[in-house]
Amino acid sequence: MHIIGIDVGGTNTDAALISEDRRVLALAKTPTNHHDILASTRTALEQILVYNQDNQPVQLHLSTTLSTNAVVEGRGESTAVLALPGPGINLADFGFDFPVYILGGYVDHRGRIAADINREEVLKTAEQAGEDGAQALAIVGKFSHRNNSLEVAVRDLIEAEGPKFNQITLGHQLSGRLNFPRRIMSAYLNASVAALQAAFVAVIEELTQANPQITSVSILKADGGTMGLADSCVRPIETILSGPAASIMAAQALSSYTDANMVVVDIGGTTTDIAVIVNGEPLYQRSGAEIGGYQTLVPALLTYSIGLGGDSEVHINSGQVRLGPRRAGRAAALGGSNLTPTDAAAALGLTDIGDRQRAVEMLKQAAVGAFSSWKELAEAIVDAFAHQLSQAINDIYKNLEHVPVYTVSEILAPPDIRPQVVVGLGAPAPVFIPLGAERLGLPWEILPYHTGANGVGAAAARPTIAVTLHADTEQELMIFPELGYQQRIRRSMLFDQRQAREAAVEQTALYAQQLGLNDYGDIQIVEEEVFNVVRGFRTVGRIFNIRAQIRPGVERVR
Repeated sequence: MHIIGIDVGGTNTDAALISEDRRVLALAKTPTNHHDILASTRTALEQILVYNQDNQPVQLHLSTTLSTNAVVEGRGESTAVLALPGPGINLADFGFDFPVYILGGYVDHRGRIAADINREEVLKTAEQAGEDGAQALAIVGKFSHRNNSLEVAVRDLIEAEGPKFNQITLGHQLSGRLNFPRRIMSAYLNASVAALQAAFVAVIEELTQANPQITSVSILKADGGTMGLADSCVRPIETILSGPAASIMAAQALSSYTDANMVVVDIGGTTTDIAVIVNGEPLYQRSGAEIGGYQTLVPALLTYSIGLGGDSEVHINSGQVRLGPRRAGRAAALGGSNLTPTDAAAALGLTDIGDRQRAVEMLKQAAVGAFSSWKELAEAIVDAFAHQLSQAINDIYKNLEHVPVYTVSEILAPPDIRPQVVVGLGAPAPVFIPLGAERLGLPWEILPYHTGANGVGAAAARPTIAVTLHADTEQELMIFPELGYQQRIRRSMLFDQRQAREAAVEQTALYAQQLGLNDYGDIQIVEEEVFNVVRGFRTVGRIFNIRAQIRPGVERVR
């Protein structure tokens, strides 16, 4: 079965067709229409399907900026949060920039209902949120990942007797981890973008019906794995930052440095995304993704984005050149009216993109009064690009040396992470990666199919899911918050760490089967905490927090 990968980037949308034996059969590229991302996706799909001449069945993997753009640009639905914090916490201290309404009733840190909800208060608060303009709701309890019953009760009451909302997100559905403020932000963002995601999925389903060779569709997530369309409607927030994830997947799928420490540099037209891979494994944001100033619990690869690209603005001041952070527009060499790094590279013969003479004329106009010739200015622009890129990479590694860094498998000590090679992708990569690597004193590699490598990365990504187990043997209760499922622990005094691990793995496997995943590889325990419950100088139980995961990964591509 073939695989099509489509990545909606800031400047272009890339598509790749991969054969069953993991060969790249074709690439396609179309300008991204930021006013209609669906149109860009549709065009890229139509272009790449032309190369599936024998109408082989295909799987479609999509990396989309839909949720990311909605969060950054504030285009989601108006959303309110109904919070159940319990005593001892003042949510006003966190400075949320969205409406948060406080409800009575709460679950304590052990998952016990300490106070029930008040029916009249819930309905009155929901009415107020609706009158204040909320179209969607997020319902979040402080310890709902240890007992979700109050979140569920609030939702059920509102749906049965309260005002109608387009979407209601429950906090426990998104993460089984501690950190109440991040869970609030995650649920708020999830509810706000859910309607956009549902509309996107509806159009994608129409496209698949019109193209019967497409047998399944998956969405790339921030952690580098994929999720199904239905799942993406429940947890659309997990699709943020999938573009940088596609870059990392491309490096893992295509690079000849399979087990090295590498810095992955994806140079686009607008921005450059930088990621760190250690011993063949990408680093992760331990606490969760951060986007648009919001700190979430969304599992995400660790990436950095800088305002530097082939179409960056060129600023000239006293004979000095600085690039970015904004995009100038289309390069003069490609028919635009602005000077860009692409023009400098074209004029110097470093790339054969566009009309070299148009680039030279634009440089001549800009060089007047500041540089002795257009060539001197062009060289200064290229040099500035290499300087800013190498400086950004150095700054990233300096910062990482002062904090713990994480792969899926382990915590790493700072000395283990220094790069051994610079791996580049994106259309401008052959021009700027060698120059930046030279400044860093490192070897470099330009990925095969570098102009459309993000599409290849999206195609090569594999499904991934994670399930959290919280077990309290004193209460004889085991809960899987992301699944909204709980069960009694039989013979709780004999329940130990081995059984807790087995239960987490078993539920992860069952969940994978429900999602239609079969060949997903090993399930690993990626987080684990065990505490004794002591009362009256005697151990009366144990608490287990275990996270099992079908880990993200890629299929190697030739």
